[in-house]
Amino acid sequence: MKITFILAIAFAASTFNVSTKKNVDVVNSEITWKGRKITGEHEGTIKLQEGTLHFDGKKQLTGGTFIMNMSSLNVTDLEGEMKGKLEGHLKSDDFFGTDNHATSKFVITKVQGKNGKYKVTGDLTIKGITFPNTFDMTVKENNTATANLKVDRTKYEIKYGSASFFDGLKDKAIYDEFELNVTLKF
Repeated sequence: MKITFILAIAFAASTFNVSTKKNVDVVNSEITWKGRKITGEHEGTIKLQEGTLHFDGKKQLTGGTFIMNMSSLNVTDLEGEMKGKLEGHLKSDDFFGTDNHATSKFVITKVQGKNGKYKVTGDLTIKGITFPNTFDMTVKENNTATANLKVDRTKYEIKYGSASFFDGLKDKAIYDEFELNVTLKF
């Protein structure tokens, strides 16, 4: 009788701590980026290499991990030679250094909120350098999550064209922040 009672309590306790790990559909998910400079802006895409979202037994977001393939960095607002030049420059050591840092990673460390509206904090690693980033994320019942991140590139030693580090750039200056707009399907 005593063993049955202990097993019943153990089973009940385990049902309250059920968590679910959902793999992100990397083919149908999308990451777009936008960078701005004094004289305009550029935008493009980055492919997600892999990702997971974690939910508790009440279907509330609790965590996740995402790896972006930085070698897939694509410019979508230019064509031809100019597109190739900008993509090459963004992949160079002046920016993301994809020969040595082919991936970037985001690991969720804290989630606040409920019912699909969350404030997410996590560690973003770019070029082997990690800093925390906090943003809003919406998770919908159709297994879609969306977020918009603002990233200060200079924290990751991406200082090319930054007026924060170089004087006299005038209209050649590139803003330190860039945006990542993320739509995840899982």
